[in-house]
Amino acid sequence: MNLHLETDDDPRTRQFIDEHNRVSDAALRTPEFERDRDAIKALIERQDRLIVPMRRGEWLFDFRQSKDNPLGIWLRLPADQEPLPDAAWEPVFDLDAFCVSEGKRWNWRGAVTCPWEPTRVLLTLSDGGSDLLRLLEFDAERKQVVEGGFDTPAARSHATWLSRDEICYFGSIDRFSATRSGWPRVGRRLKRGQRPEDAAVMFEAADEDVYGFNLVIDPALSGASADRGLIDIFVAAHEIGVASAFLIANNGTQRRIDLPKEADFQFNHDHCLWRAKTDERVATGSLVLQRFDPASETALLGPERILFQPAEGQSIAQMMLMQEWCVFIISDRLRPRLMVLDLTRPDAEQREIALPADMQTVHFRPLHADLHLGDDTLHIVGQGFLQPPVCYRLALSDRSKLAEPIFVAAAPSYFDATDMSSELLEAVSEDGTRVTYRLVLPKQWTKGALPVLLYGYGGFDVPLSPNYSGVTGRWLEQGGAYVQAYIRGGGEFGPDWYRSAKRQGRDRAFADFVAIARDLVARGYTVPSRIACQGGSNGGLLTGVMLTRYPDDFGAVWCQVPVLDMTRFHLFSAGQAWMDEYGDPETPVDRDFMLGYSPLHNVRPATEVSYPPIYVESSANDDRVHPSHARRFAARLEEEGHRPLFHEFGSGGHGGDGNSEERAARAAMGYSFLRQTIMR
Repeated sequence: MNLHLETDDDPRTRQFIDEHNRVSDAALRTPEFERDRDAIKALIERQDRLIVPMRRGEWLFDFRQSKDNPLGIWLRLPADQEPLPDAAWEPVFDLDAFCVSEGKRWNWRGAVTCPWEPTRVLLTLSDGGSDLLRLLEFDAERKQVVEGGFDTPAARSHATWLSRDEICYFGSIDRFSATRSGWPRVGRRLKRGQRPEDAAVMFEAADEDVYGFNLVIDPALSGASADRGLIDIFVAAHEIGVASAFLIANNGTQRRIDLPKEADFQFNHDHCLWRAKTDERVATGSLVLQRFDPASETALLGPERILFQPAEGQSIAQMMLMQEWCVFIISDRLRPRLMVLDLTRPDAEQREIALPADMQTVHFRPLHADLHLGDDTLHIVGQGFLQPPVCYRLALSDRSKLAEPIFVAAAPSYFDATDMSSELLEAVSEDGTRVTYRLVLPKQWTKGALPVLLYGYGGFDVPLSPNYSGVTGRWLEQGGAYVQAYIRGGGEFGPDWYRSAKRQGRDRAFADFVAIARDLVARGYTVPSRIACQGGSNGGLLTGVMLTRYPDDFGAVWCQVPVLDMTRFHLFSAGQAWMDEYGDPETPVDRDFMLGYSPLHNVRPATEVSYPPIYVESSANDDRVHPSHARRFAARLEEEGHRPLFHEFGSGGHGGDGNSEERAARAAMGYSFLRQTIMR
């Protein structure tokens, strides 16, 4: 079925893209599109937003996009000053100017901090928004690229500092260095000026694993004796969410750390924290703390202490081991609860930190850019669909008083939420499972005619949570409602909620999602012709299934960077990593099941069914989900007499990244499509 569209440099592929882009541009780039694009661009470029800085040495750092720097600029401020928007921030790295000097587009992906010299970093730059990353050594004190410093080729890659002068580099620079799914397999000891392929190999994951990475912990930076030496841990991820950890001795020998393979885990210099994904050792979803003694000749881990065992509707939303504290967030029926535990006291009990009642979601991050550095100070950020983010500081290291959140700053309102409301509701799926969703209502709406944008993902244990967005706010201001769906396959309610929709349980995610659409109708909010579904990547698969399986339940489908051919996804390297999630197309029982829902294979002729309007969006340089999924689906729909809109953006990768105008245009194209369909 149009296999030539899998070949990017085939002239027929280029012709297909150009012709369809012209059609979608003509249909969607209206005067209303231009107003949306300009308004969203202005939102992205606002300089009065909430700043949650990272500290390196005596400086606070922040990265932002602006009118003058649409790709972005890295800024710094003396650490003794309040990180307010109008403070005396000074430029450190101008990404726009750097790209001009190189004649190439790079996108910001952050910086890897050297623990022993915190203003020495590896800038992480994406090639046009793709998964290919360049690591460039930069001196943030002197504000310049390090001459003769580390500068790796653009590849799927990551790195850890081993010392001031060496890094452990994982890069998919050739077939030997990559797993079958194209992610880094081999860790190398890389010195400045050395080519990655010439560096000594330190670790190797198996070819059939998904990727490998390492952790380096220096106990001396946490106050321990320097004689203990570095703690080096190598992790081989066998599947997404399934991994083994190994302690590496000075002579290179490996000792497996006795953890369940299906667990999320973290280490500091003397503790291990892990969340169970099965009931192999403790109840599924439990959070476990153990002493970690890398010098032990017998048992690396001490007795298990269960910090949390979930009741119905509960799960761990975030967890972290700091130098002297364990911090985690419990999602209690989607309400966040923040817990802390003092690791320096063996008899300490965990304590709940009170949070403001209106926070629909909360996350935290350390003040210091590396957990080795500074004290255990956290920034806590809470927000909701209608509540702008608010930042609090939690200074855990000051034991002279009971640690409580101290207000730092709040984001401005990006839209007028007066008389808007947010409700947490439940639908009942076809097997009787109750499925939660959050409905956000505009100021004014007509019962039975409410335009609804229903967003979902439902896969890979990824949890969705409310976030304050000026882009969503613009949709609400124009009279639309927004729904976030917490369907099976996601991580909102713990490992069992996720696992129930894996492989041959995938139909449960689809049934949950359409149940929400039908529940909105049953409650009298709207009608099917006024509901649009939106999703990207695995969510693109979800929306593709909604089109082909449940066409009568939707008025429009916005399908982004989608997985749509369930028989060929594994033929592209990244797709090999998804077979644990979806199944193996080479195995008949898996293939037969996947063919039952594969959107590409379930398109019916227009003479038999009337599909709702669909807009399929992809990126030419998406190296995670190949754009041929989107191309071939659009072509297949046309062959059967349907009229999809298709647009392939020239860059942006899988995440739709880009400068402020490019990001705004992608959102505005989708809103233009919605305006012409469910808002008519």
